[in-house]
Amino acid sequence: MYPQQITDALRHVRYPGTGKDLIESGMLEDDIRISGFQVSFSLIFDKETDPFIKSVIRAAETAVQTYAEANASVHIHTKFRQQPTTAPVERSLQARHVIAVHSGKGGVGKSTIAANLAIALAQKGFQTGILDADIHGPSLPKMFHTEDCRPYSVEENGRTLIEPIEQYGIKMLSIGFFVDTAQAVIWRGGMASNAIKQLVNDAHWGELDYFLIDLPPGTSDIHLTLLQTLPLTGAIVVTTPQPVALADARKGVSMFRNEKVNVPVLGIIENMAWFTPAELPQNKYYIFGKDGGKDLAAELSVPLLGQIPLVQSIRESGDNGTPIALQAGHPAASCFLDIASRIAAR
Repeated sequence: MYPQQITDALRHVRYPGTGKDLIESGMLEDDIRISGFQVSFSLIFDKETDPFIKSVIRAAETAVQTYAEANASVHIHTKFRQQPTTAPVERSLQARHVIAVHSGKGGVGKSTIAANLAIALAQKGFQTGILDADIHGPSLPKMFHTEDCRPYSVEENGRTLIEPIEQYGIKMLSIGFFVDTAQAVIWRGGMASNAIKQLVNDAHWGELDYFLIDLPPGTSDIHLTLLQTLPLTGAIVVTTPQPVALADARKGVSMFRNEKVNVPVLGIIENMAWFTPAELPQNKYYIFGKDGGKDLAAELSVPLLGQIPLVQSIRESGDNGTPIALQAGHPAASCFLDIASRIAAR
């Protein structure tokens, strides 16, 4: 290895606050040291309170190992242009209700449900925020038509905070705003958990009535991190009527009810409950099975918050960045408004 390889590798890392790469931003100190597979250098940030420090350092390490030497052991030091004049103010999320939207397996429409519920709650007059905590498969930027948006930083009480993107009256953040969407996010559990902590604690969320968290499917370090970081009001479990999905949904309910977790399960939402073709509006075809989520809710003594039919327009609206809940009067939109009312009542 030689220094120019390190410099070229860091050109692939973008500083989220400006959108420029680290070299263009003048963040690389002239102190690169290479000894065999050992590499060390310093990155210069403006302030110790910069919310992007950890994520930039992780990305820089990955870039060196990807573009310079896969076996490199990378040590990055941090330097600061400004020293803090006052101690940073500790901040906690200011939300009356924090609700996790969970599914035991992928592909059951959890993110679609989370996006439409957020919109339905906002339409009912609640101040609503949503966090896309699915590090490896963030989808909310596409569903909210904000793929090209980039959060910027704001100053508050001596701290630099991430300003969430606002769309359809909802504040939102996603790791998808900070990574190349064409590349896979290959992070270890600890890295992903730290990124989620930053998006929660180092963001300018303001005062919210509801803060929804679109969790990754299954159970992982991210779930444990959020359970330890935030006082959850409750959890919503999303499933389809299919037996394979129901088995995983049962595990999800069990996780939240575990005595070490002890998070109330607000209810189960059965997605893709049946299919009704437009030309035969009175017919119902139970493609994935009938009443699986309803029966599971009864078995586990959990409320059934609603059954969402398999409707083409729900899929199309999500792919187009305009979730179906925005379409007043649409039957599917009414379903989400009803579910939002039940959640608020719970």
